[in-house]
Amino acid sequence: MAHKQTQTEWEEEMSKKILTFVRHELYLDLRFMEPALSAFAYRRADGLLTLASNGVCLFFSEEPTLRIFEKNSRFLNRVYLHSALHCLFRHLWQTGGRNLSLFYLACDIAVEFTIDSLEKESVKRALSWLRLDVYNSLKSQNTAVSAATVYRFLQTCSQEKIEALKKEFYTDDHRFWPKENEMQTPCVIEARKNWDKIARQTSLEKKRKGEDAGDGEKVFSAQIRAGAQRRSYRKFLRKFAVLLEETQLDLDEFDLGSYSYGLRLYGNLPFVEPLETKETHKIREFVVVIDTSDSTSGALVEGFLKETYSILTESHSFSGRFTIRILQCDDKVRTDDTVHNQKELAQWMETMQITGGGGTNFCPAFAYINELAAKGAGRLPDGLLYFTDGKGIYPKTKPKYRTAFLYLDEYDDAAAPPWAMRLKLNMEEFLNEH
Repeated sequence: MAHKQTQTEWEEEMSKKILTFVRHELYLDLRFMEPALSAFAYRRADGLLTLASNGVCLFFSEEPTLRIFEKNSRFLNRVYLHSALHCLFRHLWQTGGRNLSLFYLACDIAVEFTIDSLEKESVKRALSWLRLDVYNSLKSQNTAVSAATVYRFLQTCSQEKIEALKKEFYTDDHRFWPKENEMQTPCVIEARKNWDKIARQTSLEKKRKGEDAGDGEKVFSAQIRAGAQRRSYRKFLRKFAVLLEETQLDLDEFDLGSYSYGLRLYGNLPFVEPLETKETHKIREFVVVIDTSDSTSGALVEGFLKETYSILTESHSFSGRFTIRILQCDDKVRTDDTVHNQKELAQWMETMQITGGGGTNFCPAFAYINELAAKGAGRLPDGLLYFTDGKGIYPKTKPKYRTAFLYLDEYDDAAAPPWAMRLKLNMEEFLNEH
């Protein structure tokens, strides 16, 4: 006897069909978004008034889904796209110890700003005065709008305005976003990797379809780049590791079978010996340059140095003998400090003072390092990290060592030299303003 479908089962089935219909309607307007729109599995969840996602599933409750589709289907389009953009911009994995209530609002505003900028028929809506006022305030800052920049803007707003903005921009539910203590679990890591891949596919699709001309597309692309640039500073720093040979057994390359065969054949004489050296990635020597112009002085610089120090003092990050040269530089090199071990680095951190405050010119630091090497007073580093706001004069010649500019805020990518690695840092992580 065939199973008779219950009303609950029918409502769940219809809700999934509605979400599929919404996805198809969005695709007609945003063809480059196909990988992101199709990434979700649909799952029901009790108690939701709107949609929600954890980066893998798109959660829904039957009653509000059916009701909203009947009365305001365009809003359902916006919610679906809104949740997909949160994942595409990697908002779910960027909480970083911030005030969650404020950060959730910042993410919602950043996504809604993107959707409204696109001006696509499937998601178009009339904009309220409050919404326009916030958008104009963000545009006036002359930086790309992202969750981080909106977060800083919200920190300057009154609590009354914050509450008004929460009502204005509430769209999806964030209850399933991973918590801070869940970020390193296998399922969360896999979801993030998947959305990193989807973001790259989406960017390629946009370029292939030539959809980068309008203002809305530029806003979208800027958000994609902002998400991609917020990679782990810890992971980024390890790109400067030098491939060294250290004296230790390399068991990965050791052939136990041949070793045992030699012992059986020749008595106590092994056929092969285990390798006594192993190639490992270790930081040996590099330079950290601190831009001490007015915009990058004070607590922000100290926070960056403390974070860099914590990474460097991990035993697997650097070799037993290493040199770190720390330069403070604005329009000229102001100080030069060298440390050779963990103890000296810790002592320097305790007594450091920020020196400078003039304009920014990146060239003197590179010239200074090259001059030291030419005089035999130092060797060329394996890498150089330049902590800066990006508003300065870049050297025209590529140095003989790897270089990375670490930016405090949005920067002019076209002005940065093509030979330099670049990373947009998260200011809140260094200021600890959570």
